[in-house]
Amino acid sequence: MFTLEYMLDRCERAVNIALKHNADEAESFMLDKEIVTIRLARSSIVEAKAVREKGLAMRIVKDKRVSGSSTSLLDDEHIQHAVDKAISSTSMMQRKEEWLSLPSGTSGSANALDGCYDRMLEDMSVEDAAGLAYRMLDGVDGELVVSGALHVVKEYTSIANSNGISMGEKSTYIIGSITADYGNDYTGRVSGVGFDAARTLRSFDAEHIAREASEMALNSRNASKAEEGTYSIIFEPYALGELLSFVLAYNFNAKAYQDRRSCFHGSIGKSISVDELSILDEPRRYNALGSKAFDDEGVSTYNKYLVEDGVMKGLVYDSFHAYKDNVKSTGNALRPGYPVGRGINPLPYPSFHNIVIRDGSYRKDEIIKDTKHGLIVGRLWYTYAVNPEQGDFSCTARSGIFEVKDGEVIGARRMVRIVDNLKRVLMNISAIGRESRQILQWHAIPCITPSIRVDGVRIVPL
Repeated sequence: MFTLEYMLDRCERAVNIALKHNADEAESFMLDKEIVTIRLARSSIVEAKAVREKGLAMRIVKDKRVSGSSTSLLDDEHIQHAVDKAISSTSMMQRKEEWLSLPSGTSGSANALDGCYDRMLEDMSVEDAAGLAYRMLDGVDGELVVSGALHVVKEYTSIANSNGISMGEKSTYIIGSITADYGNDYTGRVSGVGFDAARTLRSFDAEHIAREASEMALNSRNASKAEEGTYSIIFEPYALGELLSFVLAYNFNAKAYQDRRSCFHGSIGKSISVDELSILDEPRRYNALGSKAFDDEGVSTYNKYLVEDGVMKGLVYDSFHAYKDNVKSTGNALRPGYPVGRGINPLPYPSFHNIVIRDGSYRKDEIIKDTKHGLIVGRLWYTYAVNPEQGDFSCTARSGIFEVKDGEVIGARRMVRIVDNLKRVLMNISAIGRESRQILQWHAIPCITPSIRVDGVRIVPL
């Protein structure tokens, strides 16, 4: 890995080259990232590799026209070429009349937030990661067929701009997920999912992933078809995280709101959910996958409410969309990367760092006991907004589906389709759990959430 000092030097060098070539403003963002991946299929390790991604992205402003480019080659010649491409393409861009400037700040190297960098993870080899993956496999019941992956990510980030910002940060991540399948297409296939993620090795539990997937799959044996109808749905954290990331988050994005694409447009200061619900963005949360000291424009991050006691409090902003509303950036400019962390994207956009649902007062067993006619849903997939402006969405409950009647779990059920409306869902929450966990879906925003029960949800069996 490069040193932060070298990366900051390259960023500052790129900014100076851009200014010498008549850019009004310039920003340089550099990333050095190693991803160790252990892939699982048919209950075996089928791939073990380490991939290094490194590069520098430029954002150039000239006459209020904004453009970008990137390069994976970091010598002066290729940085010069990236600057030339960005400057030449500004002439083709539409003027952003509301543009004021890139953020201003001070120079310096920011230390990683507590619990967000671990030297043990940075030093982890492919062989070490494979050992963890074997622990995930070994803990799964022998009747089950396992697929999944383990990712260990080490990441150095630096950013500099022509308004005095120059800073860097180190980050580490570890993510493990498996799907355990039971049965076949003839006898009825069911599955269980196990997941864990952390920023430090000590906080990661490979055995928990195996136990969780095994328990869900084995408890789903002999699943029967659910009856079509209206239920109270208990969305467990892994399922709810998918709804939060792929349906809810977009509606608090300043760009979507300004484009009138948010289903909550015009609702700031108004009630949009039950009083018990509060939604936060917490980029400074300990051990959380989206936590960082500064956003991808160099603006300091801070924890904030987006919904507090049912009332919509605001939006997440980068600098440009904040200028359009005559407010300050909330430190939410992102250049997301896969499978987690940052990526080499010249132009950031506003988004959540960590979507957090504030804990309620119920234990999971209390939610079940209080449910008359419901379904527990452990995993969703194919979740997407059908009509973003209205809040309509569709999803499929795939795994961990159990029917509840008069406070008792009466049996496992097969997959069901849910088509509903986000605004209606938030207003029909009847219980919020107090046992939160961290979730990250594929190409998604990290979420930290308990289980939540929503009444009056119509399901169709598949």
